[in-house]
Amino acid sequence: MRITVRRRLAALLIVPALALTAAACGSDDGKKDSADKADSSSAPKSAEVPKPVDTANPMPKVAGDVGKKASITLPKGDPSGKFVVHTLSEGDGAEVKKNDLVTMNFTGKVWKGGKDLGTTYGKQGGGDQMVTAGAEGQLPAFAQAVVGQKEGSRVLVVAPPAAGFGPQGNPQAGVSGEDTLVFAVDVGKVVPKKVEGTQAAIPSDLPQIKADEEKPATISVPKNDPPKKLVDQVLIKGKGAEIKNGQTVSMQYSGAAWKINEGKAKAELFDSSWNRGGQPFTTPIGQGQVIQGWDKGIVGKHVGDRVLLVIPPEQAYGEKDQGKALPANSTLVFVVDILAAH
Repeated sequence: MRITVRRRLAALLIVPALALTAAACGSDDGKKDSADKADSSSAPKSAEVPKPVDTANPMPKVAGDVGKKASITLPKGDPSGKFVVHTLSEGDGAEVKKNDLVTMNFTGKVWKGGKDLGTTYGKQGGGDQMVTAGAEGQLPAFAQAVVGQKEGSRVLVVAPPAAGFGPQGNPQAGVSGEDTLVFAVDVGKVVPKKVEGTQAAIPSDLPQIKADEEKPATISVPKNDPPKKLVDQVLIKGKGAEIKNGQTVSMQYSGAAWKINEGKAKAELFDSSWNRGGQPFTTPIGQGQVIQGWDKGIVGKHVGDRVLLVIPPEQAYGEKDQGKALPANSTLVFVVDILAAH
């Protein structure tokens, strides 16, 4: 759906330094939702991506410690055109398998001209990002490169256009359709795609949630009127750190509108991270980047929590009509799995 809890940015991975960002949710600031799904069209299909090789001639050089911004030195001459995935240092963690959800950081450059593509390290970098190993619709330079690597590894990636943004490039990041990209990728940890645990009972006057599988949650609502105040009930209690205001949080979610029509109750699902290949939604929390009900409901929870949010209109979109699925004064219902925070 085009209805979202934060503005979507047109790219493939949530990486502020590059604007290589995944589809995410839209803000309540009244700005036009740019939800046109460029993430799937911006990436070549996996069948078009060349098979990675370990080395080519010439090769960039990478210096610096794993866990910090890398220094990339580009060689003279043109790139080979090969998709290079070369392990610079092997970590001692678990091996990343296809379809694993894994954290990562990177430093990047464009081969021609040496344009700096930024880094996820530092205050402006955005910190740990997430990628689904081997997944289609995500930047192959990242998604394909982490497959088979061990947690803690640093990997040199040389990505020709077919392993980058394809012939259309990424104008937002200053990348043309002919550019070869160079990345030093630090492979982080494999992260569960959803939280685990036994879900607590939910009072009968609140929405009932079924979210056991890796697909959009089933949400049903009772016939009574929605609550007037924010509900932020923890359904599964995690063992991770408390979520602090200003942290960047990665979450799986499903959202529905609570509708009562002629005495009949209906929860109309309008958005879910599971509909984007299970790629988590990552956003700063408590900073006005999401609707108010999310900021208030997620701050203070814990990594590993599953949270039921019932958000009254004044903490959602209020009197702003968001289309047929979310008319003005809609009460919103979300089930949110908190996967990671930094």
